[in-house]
Amino acid sequence: MKKIAVVLFPILLAACASEPKTGSQPSQSGGAANKSPAVAHSGASGINQAEIEARKLEEARKLEKARNEARELQKQSVYFDFDKYVVKPEHQNIVQRQAEFVKTHKNVTVTLEGNADERGSNEYNLALGDKRANAVRKDLELLGVPATQIRVVSMGEENPRLSCHEEKCWKENRRNDFIHKFD
Repeated sequence: MKKIAVVLFPILLAACASEPKTGSQPSQSGGAANKSPAVAHSGASGINQAEIEARKLEEARKLEKARNEARELQKQSVYFDFDKYVVKPEHQNIVQRQAEFVKTHKNVTVTLEGNADERGSNEYNLALGDKRANAVRKDLELLGVPATQIRVVSMGEENPRLSCHEEKCWKENRRNDFIHKFD
């Protein structure tokens, strides 16, 4: 039974998509009866089901490509000097790539997570994380990213990348992370 279905399905599909062959002239009514069934069912746009499916598939591919690119971009962070919140020149290329991505994908919101190392009070580190995230936000906006696509969050010292208590760890924890959300 499956073999018959496999053989008949393409034939039926082709038959439904082709114009009926008749010896008479088409009527002047211009109604859906003169169109192929695939076009008649799609309404005024004239797009058949195969074209709709092809468009959906292409959109899914584009979305998956954008998600993969976002995953790669999220691996990059902007790092700061001790007790500073100025984006260093060596990190401007990261901000530039982030800006290009977000501007290209209008359905993406980027969350800037400002982080601090463990030194200082919780309140101080939350304020410093906020200043770091806002410094990156300012640079993104100067590069043309709409403010509506940017969210700022301070993580303070609560999200350390490394947990040792020395400069090599603190250096990794003084950063801004990028989190992309697709709407």
